[in-house]
Amino acid sequence: MTNLSSNPALAHNRRRSQRVFLRLPILVIARGPDKQHVSENAFTTNVNAHGALVLMSMRVEVGQKILFRHTETLEEQFVRVIHVTPAPEGKSEVGVEFLKPAPKFWRISFPPDDWTPHDPEITADTF
Repeated sequence: MTNLSSNPALAHNRRRSQRVFLRLPILVIARGPDKQHVSENAFTTNVNAHGALVLMSMRVEVGQKILFRHTETLEEQFVRVIHVTPAPEGKSEVGVEFLKPAPKFWRISFPPDDWTPHDPEITADTF
């Protein structure tokens, strides 16, 4: 049996908090190339207490700070782009993290920190 803490490749893929698959509409607001604000109605694909993965058309760069507005509560939080991956239909999957902790932003309850799924997540490093 492999110990996650002794295998650096597996430890690198561990999340700080559990991901929850949730399609939630959000308004993304950023500065465009001309320094003017641009916005887009986008959707999360999954969320966690530290950020989210968002499917969107707007072009953003790793390290860029953008603003999320929760469309139901109108709460706003700044996030930082962590990674951008091309997706179908000219969109991108954009991974973001909150600049300040905001575990209640999504208005859901996350599993406790010591919770482990029955079947651990399978990654490319598993094989």
